[in-house]
Amino acid sequence: MSELIDPAAESYAEQATTPPAAHLAALAEHTREQLDCPQMLTGAVEGRLLETLVFASGAKRVLEIGTYSGYSALAMAAGLQDGGEVITCEVSEEHAAFARSHIAESPHAGRIDVRVGPALDTIASLEGPFELVFIDADKTGYPEYFEACLPLLAARGVIVLDNTLRHGTVLPGGDDGSPEARAIGELNVRLARDPRVVSVLLTVRDGVTLVRRVS
Repeated sequence: MSELIDPAAESYAEQATTPPAAHLAALAEHTREQLDCPQMLTGAVEGRLLETLVFASGAKRVLEIGTYSGYSALAMAAGLQDGGEVITCEVSEEHAAFARSHIAESPHAGRIDVRVGPALDTIASLEGPFELVFIDADKTGYPEYFEACLPLLAARGVIVLDNTLRHGTVLPGGDDGSPEARAIGELNVRLARDPRVVSVLLTVRDGVTLVRRVS
């Protein structure tokens, strides 16, 4: 399906957003040069959104599901309170090694803990609360990740889910028959009706959903 957001609007949004720090710009360039699937990069606009959400929440503890090359972890680390940390889960040894190398060269090396292995195993080993959880991993796993993370969420915390528009495949008439589209589409409906939470789906890039607990 064609891109949902006008490329000119996306380009303008990036130009009207504070540019990424030099270490993030270098990481993005190296990701495109060295890793498969560079479209998985969080990008400048969403990176600043995540940083701002972390800052606005006053977060000291952030949990990320899906590190990839480390861009989003580094973006969120910039918004942490002093003494805060990002725990980020990655199943790929290659991606984890790439991310760690860039994190080590950044100003936030002491704030990010990369955990390698199946995310559900890592989540099960953690204690909350986390003020922000960012889910950006395998799409068929989103329902399980969400349920596993919700009990760890702080009372005023936020869960952020990426790619919830799934290139338009969740829209009426857009279904491509993939398990990813089905999983995300079903989860979108469930979140909007879930009495435990309040959710909002933003049309930022490929869709970003924000979820908070009902107080």
